[in-house]
Amino acid sequence: MNEELEMNTPIQQNEPDFKKRTFAQILVDFVSIISTSIVAIMLIFTFVFRIVGVSGPSMMNTLHNGDWLLVSAFITEPERGDIVIVTQPNSFNEPIVKRVIAVGGDTIDIDFENALVYINGEVINEPYLASPTTTDELAWNYPITLKEGQVFVMGDNRQHSTDSRSPDIGLIDENYILGQVMVRFSPITSFKIFGDYDYE
Repeated sequence: MNEELEMNTPIQQNEPDFKKRTFAQILVDFVSIISTSIVAIMLIFTFVFRIVGVSGPSMMNTLHNGDWLLVSAFITEPERGDIVIVTQPNSFNEPIVKRVIAVGGDTIDIDFENALVYINGEVINEPYLASPTTTDELAWNYPITLKEGQVFVMGDNRQHSTDSRSPDIGLIDENYILGQVMVRFSPITSFKIFGDYDYE
């Protein structure tokens, strides 16, 4: 008889923990989640991505004054055609956005009369140009061969770009490349993802 009573006695279960939590505990958890999220976002935008604004017309028509860019900080080795942010000290005392034209080991030659750029003896195709390469800043006696770890950069708007052709900028040390431009996110009507560019 006693056994039957024991078997039919309902088992009391503890109330779920969340019913016992006070408003203060819930608030503390909420603040903790928000704080962790903010720290994670800050770390991402410090070590993975950067947001950079474009100033000036030197990269038209690819980029325009006032554009906002998402820049990847992970660029193990710059490649020809990459659009990059350069922080190497210059006469403007500010970072610049340019396109990588030649990398370490490349020989670059520019025929300013015919507006042709040669890399390792081959004319490169540059459909992104807004203006031809006819402006010589007289910084170099072409052709020149870049050392490993150097890049030669130019703006897409060649007649309105101060870049590696000029002694004000010169050859760029790879260590001063902040990152590669991946996305233009503002203005939203001009949203664009930038991939690798093939000169061929």
